[in-house]
Amino acid sequence: METRTATTTPDFETAARLQVDFNLEYDYPAPSADELARHLSRLVESGDTTVMLIGDPAVGHGITRFRLQTTADELEAYLAELYIVPDRRGHGLGTILLQAIIDEAKARGVTYMDLGTSEDDTSARALYEKFGFDNHEGRGSGPRALCYEKEL
Repeated sequence: METRTATTTPDFETAARLQVDFNLEYDYPAPSADELARHLSRLVESGDTTVMLIGDPAVGHGITRFRLQTTADELEAYLAELYIVPDRRGHGLGTILLQAIIDEAKARGVTYMDLGTSEDDTSARALYEKFGFDNHEGRGSGPRALCYEKEL
């Protein structure tokens, strides 16, 4: 299955609909798809975000944010979203999409990538761990890393 980077209004509309579906599936607040499509377009135009789609028509998407590291002149990435529609899960599409996202990040010069997921999302955790992501400080040798959140 092919992946592509979102660059057009229809691409952003598709990614926004997928993201709204994700939010609704997991009972998260969801903006309107139209509002989110415009926002994703602005993020991509700013140069610090990519939106990747998989399939035609798209059955999944990933959103990656890029930032300069605080202690080195190197680029790092945050995998903000990764979603495959429920009836297409379990067919390797997440693997294909995540590999494309990592390849794009490496092509940009990214040397570090982080992400967040919930402890109970065992399928997502299995996918990330298959790619070598680890939730321990020191990349496997330290204590479990925790993610804290706060609404401001």
